[in-house]
Parts: sequence; structure tokens; C-alpha cells
Amino acid sequence: MKRFFSITLVFILLLTACREEVKSVSVTDFYATDLFKDVQLAAIYKDSKTFVDLVPDRPYGELVELYRQEKSKPGFELGEFVKAHFSDPFVSAQAIVTDTTKNMYEHISSMWGKLTRGPDVGHAYSSRIPLPHKYVVPGGRFREIYYWDSYFTIEGLMVDEQEDLARSMVDNFSFLIDSIGFIPNGTRAYYLTRSQPPFFALMVDAISREDKELFSDYFPSILKEYNFWMEGKKEIKGPNSASKYAVRLDQESFLNRYWDSGIAPRPEAYKEDHHLAAGLSTEADKRSLYTHLRSGAASGWDFSSRWYLTEGNFGSTKTADILPVDLNCLMYFMEKSIARGYALAGDSENETLFLNRAEERKSAIQTLFWNPGENYFFDYNYVQKSFGRTPTLAGAFPLFFELATPEQAESVKDRLMSDFLKDGGLVTTLEHSGQQWDAPNGWAPLQYIAVEGLLNYGYVDEARTIMERWLALNERVYKDTGKMMEKYNVEDISLLSGGGEYETQDGFGWTNGVALVFRSLLDAMDPGE
Repeated sequence: MKRFFSITLVFILLLTACREEVKSVSVTDFYATDLFKDVQLAAIYKDSKTFVDLVPDRPYGELVELYRQEKSKPGFELGEFVKAHFSDPFVSAQAIVTDTTKNMYEHISSMWGKLTRGPDVGHAYSSRIPLPHKYVVPGGRFREIYYWDSYFTIEGLMVDEQEDLARSMVDNFSFLIDSIGFIPNGTRAYYLTRSQPPFFALMVDAISREDKELFSDYFPSILKEYNFWMEGKKEIKGPNSASKYAVRLDQESFLNRYWDSGIAPRPEAYKEDHHLAAGLSTEADKRSLYTHLRSGAASGWDFSSRWYLTEGNFGSTKTADILPVDLNCLMYFMEKSIARGYALAGDSENETLFLNRAEERKSAIQTLFWNPGENYFFDYNYVQKSFGRTPTLAGAFPLFFELATPEQAESVKDRLMSDFLKDGGLVTTLEHSGQQWDAPNGWAPLQYIAVEGLLNYGYVDEARTIMERWLALNERVYKDTGKMMEKYNVEDISLLSGGGEYETQDGFGWTNGVALVFRSLLDAMDPGE
């Protein structure tokens, strides 16, 4: 009898332990389970992001165990199981009704409130990372804050005299840096393996233009973000090698790349990544492709022939092998900002250290990324020791940060106006790959970078032409649809844009912001009109 009770007690303890283990499955652990993979590969939802944004009705571990028990029973239907146990508690907050009596600029001003979220309340089992302050989401399927999108939104908010909302967005990013050590791609658990183009220092610069003392408040966060982007530096043992986001070219030169720590399909694009890798013969090759795809997502250019090793071959994506010219320009600005912060703190030694780092990077941008045969700035493949395969609008970033020589700037200007300028603005690349960050599409942030870069070097007429064509396209589409779009077809302005992993989204944060900035710039150029 004693033995029976002992066995029973052990069984109960084991059962309790199993239950506790089941309950402890985190949202990120869930992405590796059969339930998650089966749902995504079954394409229950047209957009893979839909499922990762749903919230379960109980702990993930309990659902995984329930699925294991139920799936082999007669009549079991996966779609019904998901419908019974997952829901979207945030869907009601997303409804946007367009008022077509407003002109486009009035519409944009009215949209800030509709796109504003927060402060967030934590929701059990949600993939959303809650934020303590108000923020503007891009719109459409993007119902959380996104990193590089937000800079262009903030610039528009500043034009529209929404300074408090702009600052609260920067406060959220500072919170993310302080709490998790970096700014993720977006505020979802499935983005915690990567960041995005580091625009935080530019955001701080934007909100502190009229109040210089604000800069010092955010300086610790700028420095902490820089250390995140450079933390792989100390792990690199030899030249022409990389660790995390850092790449060492020789004994002294360190530059940066886009990178993601994951080696599995992206949860928010699981079936797409899985299917692309299906033809590869080894698990090592699949893991490598997943890393490069994830790194492409970290770039914000997901996806583009910019990352292809072979023209027309999406599977040849090698993002992590490439030193991107835009990223290294952003890192230059971060180094200059850190030098400024140390100067304000009276630390001349560290000020000099970061000024020297910035100058070294500037020299690399003017030489390593300058393709003399093309008279244009290119990415650099550090593995193959060659220029990137194709020119892109990323080549305008050195002008935006005033890193180009006058001669380089003139050549870039000529190339932009001869090759990239279309009826609706600047095309992203010159290749029609079917990817959304390629021709025929144009994107607001890249119009902004190019225009501001041209203005930095005195090319006012060229900048005006781009702004006028872009705004005319925005206005035509708004007139036809009552919406602001994520991207536009700049080659055939009678059409909307297309291509990529998901349908064109409306809302739309960075398009709204850039439109307001361009309208303001054009009004300043023609004050009498």
C-alpha cells in the first residue's frame, strides 16, 4: 500500500511538473512548435502575419498539448481549432473611414489620431511588446510601431505641429533601448532577433532642433544603441570577417552590415521562407538562407534584388555578406551624434575618439562604396570583395549625410535624374524583379533621402522636380481611392504599386510624413503662391 501511494505521489508530481512545463512555453518558443508550423504551412490565412498577431485563449503550452491530443481525432479541422482558440483583441481599433471631402493634406492631418496607439496595456499571451507612451503606427497590416518608418513619420509630425506626439514616439524608442538593449524591427516578439536601419539619432535630432537641451536627455540611449550595433566588434579575430552587425575589413577598419540572429523561417513569413528554402539539399544551406532573408528584413528593404547574388534569383539573397552604403551612413551620423554628446558633457577625450571614428567611416564611404565605373555609390560585398550587383536609391544616402565630395554629388545627381527619375518620382532600383523594393515601385522614405541630399548640395531644381512628381502621384491616388499608400508605382502612374510578400497597405505613416515635408519645402520655395 505504501508503495502504491509512493508511485501515485510520484505520478502526481510528474504530472504537475509536466503541466508547469506546458504552461511555461513562451510566445517565441511557440514559433518552433508543430501547431505553429502546421497553421502557417496550411495557409489558413492569406497573410502569414495574421496568425502571429492573434492572441490565444490560454497559455501556449496548454494549446500545444491540446492540439497534440485533438489533431488525430476523426473530423478534426485545423482552421476550426485556430478559430476556437485564437482571436484578435485589437481589430476594432483599426477601422479607418476616409472623408473624401478633405484634400490630401487635410486628410493626412486628420489621420494622426486614427493611426495613434498607446500607451499600451499588457495583454496575456500577445506577441505585442507594450509601450508606455503614445505612438503612430504605419497603417494596414502594420499595427505596431516600426523602427525606421517612425523617423519619417516624426518629420511629418514636426511639420504638422504635433511635437508632443513626436517626442512620445522617441521616448518609446528610448524605453526599448533601455529595457531590451536595442530597438527591434517592430514591437512584436517575433522581431526580437533583429533591429532595422538605425534612425534613432536622427529622431532625436528632429525633435531637438528647437530645443537643443533635449539632445542631452537622449544621449545615453544613442550611445547604448551604438554599442549594440558594434558589439560583434570585440568577437572578430581577423580581417575580412564578421560577427553580428560588425564587419572587420583590415586590422583597423570596422564597418556594419544588416544581420539577424535567427536561423529558422521568419514567424511572420513562415510559409514563404519555408517554401523558398525547400529546394535546398542540406539543413546548413537552409539555415544560411534563412539568416540572409532575416537580414534582408532587418534592412527594411524586404525584399529587393539589391540583396541577390544572381540576377532574377530570390534564393541567391546574401544580405549578410553585404556592407550596405545606407547603413554605414547612418552609423556615421550616430558616431557624430555621440561625439556631440560627449562634447556637451565636457568629455573631450571621448569626443575626439568618436570624431575620429566618424572620419574613418567617412573616408571608407567615399572610397570603398564609390564605384568609379558607374559614378555612383554602391553597396560592397565584403565576402566577394566586389561592389553590389546593382545600383539602388541607397546610393543617395551619402548626399543626405553630406558625405559625398562635390564631384561625387554631381555624378549621383546626374544618375538620379537620368536613370531613377520616372513620371511619379524616383524608382527604387532599375530591376523589375517582382519584389516590392524594386522597379516599378517608389517609396516615400527614399524620395525624402534623395531630395534632402540634393538640397544639401544646392540642386534645388532637381529636388523640386522629384517632389512635384511624387506629390502629384500621391494626390492622384488619393483622389481616386481616398487613401495614402505605403508605396507607389512611379513608372506607370495610372496604376497602384505591387509585388512583394503582401498587398499594398494604406494608412500610411511615412507617406503622410514625407508628403507634409515636401509640401512645406515647396511652399517655402514659392512663398508668393
